[in-house]
Amino acid sequence: MTTIAVLGMPNTGKSTLFNQLTGSHAHIGNWPGITVDLMQASLELQGQSAQLVDLPGIYDLRGHSEDEAVVRRFLEATPLDLVVLVLNASQLDRQLRLAIQVQRLGLPALVLLNMADEARRFGVSIDLGALSRELEMPVLLVSAKHRRGLGEARHAMVKLLAAGCEQGNGERSGDRGDQKPLAQLENCLELGDAGLQAQISHLLGLAVTLPPQWRDRLSRRLDGVLLHPLFGLPLFFLVMALMFQAIYAVGVPLQEGLGSLLDAFGKGVIAPLIGGLPVFLQGFLLEGLYQGIGTVSAFLPVIFLFFLAMGVVEDSGYLSRAAYLMDAFMERLGLDGRSFVLSLMGFGCNVPAILGTRVMRDRGLRLLSMLIIPFSLCSARLNVFLFMASVFFAPRVGALVIFGLYVISFAAAILTALIFKGRFNSSEPLVLELPPYRFPTLRQMFSRAWLEVRHFWFWARRFIIFGVIAVWLLNNLPFGVEPASAESFSGLMGRALMPILGPIGINPKLAVALVFGFIAKEIVLGGLAVIYSQADPIALGNAIAADVTWVQAISFMLFTLLYTPCLSTVAVIRSESKSAKFTTFSVLWSLLLAWGTSFAFVQGARLMGWS
Repeated sequence: MTTIAVLGMPNTGKSTLFNQLTGSHAHIGNWPGITVDLMQASLELQGQSAQLVDLPGIYDLRGHSEDEAVVRRFLEATPLDLVVLVLNASQLDRQLRLAIQVQRLGLPALVLLNMADEARRFGVSIDLGALSRELEMPVLLVSAKHRRGLGEARHAMVKLLAAGCEQGNGERSGDRGDQKPLAQLENCLELGDAGLQAQISHLLGLAVTLPPQWRDRLSRRLDGVLLHPLFGLPLFFLVMALMFQAIYAVGVPLQEGLGSLLDAFGKGVIAPLIGGLPVFLQGFLLEGLYQGIGTVSAFLPVIFLFFLAMGVVEDSGYLSRAAYLMDAFMERLGLDGRSFVLSLMGFGCNVPAILGTRVMRDRGLRLLSMLIIPFSLCSARLNVFLFMASVFFAPRVGALVIFGLYVISFAAAILTALIFKGRFNSSEPLVLELPPYRFPTLRQMFSRAWLEVRHFWFWARRFIIFGVIAVWLLNNLPFGVEPASAESFSGLMGRALMPILGPIGINPKLAVALVFGFIAKEIVLGGLAVIYSQADPIALGNAIAADVTWVQAISFMLFTLLYTPCLSTVAVIRSESKSAKFTTFSVLWSLLLAWGTSFAFVQGARLMGWS
């Protein structure tokens, strides 16, 4: 199999190019000598099949970060047929270092100068012929975002792979020309360090014309407002609050409509189809499996809208500005801007955000970041909160409740960092790059949101299926008792937990949902549907509203927000920290904080006469 690696610095559009070339059908691959997951996908090149591997973004092949070490190990261990080197065409003065390092390694390479439209807008002119001659590799201008130049890039890959085969045939009499892994990569690069800067200056003088004055006036003007020392942060939080209001306003009607359709389908199609089966099996299939999965599915439109909006915030460059704004504040907490960005990433899913802490070299900073990231309100928890807020509050108040939960998640992270920053010291400096403002294309936005929803569903479905089956069996066993009654297994489990959860307003039914939420928060909503025997979100909401007060509902949301995120997150913390002691500490701290917060709220509400 032909292997092509995509290499480049961060923020060069490398992943966008990877997705455009492969159609976003990427999956995780395992590689000899590499201890982390790399994205790979199949690529068809004029009838020839190749595997394209997306390497982590790096600044220097001789750098000291974990990502740079991963790339070095990959290059040393993997026979490559071609390297596609992606550089930002408007920042060649900072990016040619990587091209020269690849040239010195003697790897067969194609250089793609991405964001060609942006370089032209900024007045950057590039002599492709001169650059190609000096680097001794083809150089092309592309714009992955607008899908421009990708045909030429594919054609160049085919030519380079064919040339590699011919060379291999000549050298090895019939061998297909597979490249051998690089040996002694460090030594090879070290020899050329002395003249590296001089070579970069030579290339810039020969092939690149930069404007006398930088023309990105739009970014400068926007930064004057959005990065204002006093108004920058309030503006950011205002933008986030408005974003949640918009998601809620559009998403809830879609969710209710889809829920009604699924309920009608269950009653009108599935129920008659399974009518001949034993009653116990009918209940298991319809009230257990279908209702649980259907209730979770009804919330996918809202999750799609959330990732659509977050994609705009991130791809526009505003997320990097948020990290810049928060860096000084985060430093007081023993963290830096990267911790803030990773916490925001955790809003999608805690697992990749914790994996992202590999960019930090300092162990103290990594551990402290891993301790706060699980408090980020992930999409699985959002699912539960959107439902509970729609049941107990009017739409406008419900949106404020959701926003308030985001604020509390930040507050929990800040409190945790303040308490434990002395235990996890760090002195690692932060280098932050602010890209120019860009607006993603509609295709990019929808493609990304779709991928995130698909990932959420495929990742969560096994937990959801397992969870709703387990909850239904607990509700309906042992035989002969009233389903979900105090004599059922779930009733016994819920009552056993009352000495701990009773003081925070959690009743036995909610307690069972929380127990299964420890496995994955995706189960909570499906579990509630099974516990209350309601598939339609409106009917389920009415059943819960008749059983608990709004104070209990808020307490339930607070506990769900702060307690242990899910078993997958716990497993990633264990693998990344390489410490069972730290993992146990992380789980116990989140449980303690969740219980304490819910207890304070419930007892405070009682004192105020709200319950």
